[in-house]
Amino acid sequence: MSQTVKVESNDIPKVEALSREITELIQTGIELNSPEPLYFYTKLSDLKLDLLAKAAEDARKRADIIAKNTGGSIGSVSKANMGIFQITGKNSNEDYSYGGAFNTASKNKTASITVNLECTVK
Repeated sequence: MSQTVKVESNDIPKVEALSREITELIQTGIELNSPEPLYFYTKLSDLKLDLLAKAAEDARKRADIIAKNTGGSIGSVSKANMGIFQITGKNSNEDYSYGGAFNTASKNKTASITVNLECTVK
């Protein structure tokens, strides 16, 4: 007989404890296949808006620095492009992916996005 059981919860410590207790069942001779828990960030929609705002602000500041150090100044934004969101394990050496990274193995995560701005220069 085979049965799949899936547990979803926001109580991470409880799920982790349950995951460890499964090892005790296996040691008693009960055959179980227990993969590592997966961790999902559940407020991604809110985070995306905040990251986009911060990335756009950072892109504008960088453009200002480049323009000022070359004797110019930045005018209006003529084009803005949003890159791909990358969710990687915090302090990991994960590579960014062309299609975006979405780490589910790490409990602690780092989220990033790149924004490219094209501005007029005065």
